[in-house]
Amino acid sequence: MEYRMLGRSGVLVSPLCLGAMNFGGPTNEEDSFAIMQKAVDGGINFFDTANVYNNGESERIVGKFLKENNLRDRIILATKVNGQMGDFPNDAGASRYHIVKACEDSLRRLQTDHIDLYQLHRPPLTHPQEETLRAFDDLIHAGKVRYIGCSTHPAWMVMEALSISERYGLNRYISEQPPYNLLDRRIENELVPLCQKYSLAILPWSPLAMGILAGRYVETDNYPEDSRARRWDSSAVKARITQRGLEVGRAVSAMAQERGCTASQLSLLWIKDQPAITAPIIGPRTIAHLEDALGILDKTFEDADRSLFDKLVHPGTAVADFHNSNDWMKARILS
Repeated sequence: MEYRMLGRSGVLVSPLCLGAMNFGGPTNEEDSFAIMQKAVDGGINFFDTANVYNNGESERIVGKFLKENNLRDRIILATKVNGQMGDFPNDAGASRYHIVKACEDSLRRLQTDHIDLYQLHRPPLTHPQEETLRAFDDLIHAGKVRYIGCSTHPAWMVMEALSISERYGLNRYISEQPPYNLLDRRIENELVPLCQKYSLAILPWSPLAMGILAGRYVETDNYPEDSRARRWDSSAVKARITQRGLEVGRAVSAMAQERGCTASQLSLLWIKDQPAITAPIIGPRTIAHLEDALGILDKTFEDADRSLFDKLVHPGTAVADFHNSNDWMKARILS
């Protein structure tokens, strides 16, 4: 397996990152342990979680697994901050007050003395970024965080953060974690060139478009029993399942069958080998999901197939809205 540089940090990570959103939710602790062990055995050394995933249970399970199996030093461990973690006004957000407290809470749940990559889960929209970046910088100087990154930020805000860090001599972001898959390619317009220019790692979430590119959905209003659209009472999640997206998913499935692989494997291969991508975040709910993904670690997407994917969804456009968990993306969806 070819390990990749995490931005300009010098740290090497596997070309797939194990996402832990399901741990402590639809995936119980025992099955989560089995998935993490299988991932480590398969060569994955990069885990991503967040304090809000299942109200801290994901972090607790990941931390317990790493501690009990003496694997902490082998894994690049990433988590995130910003989401609501309590009932009070300051139990969320990107203020120094919340970030410092949330970091201590995450360290306790993860049973570790440091976080390798601490990411701001969503853009700070209520106050200047300097407040957030100074808090992150202090955590790095205190030895509680190694590197910092952001998630689902507009390109202009990433650029602003880099400029603030340079101006005040603060540690800068080394990564951005955006929604990115064949159905929503809008980050290719500005964010991808920005990350290439300034050597930021791109860690896409929902690389399989919530399972649409794995053939999980066949109708826009008829969801499989164990699907995310069925489990989550979220209009935003359900809105991502579009007729055009399903048509693209069926086309990818046909291409995958011709190439002797699964639709999810072909879709992961495509995004893994897209320009500037460091490691798509896979979020397996079962061992079978993980085993399917591990099958692409030593494979490369064929250049001859790239134009076929571009014909399905033109570069820089979208046929499903995976940015609809924020309100800053205004570019239209193609029908």
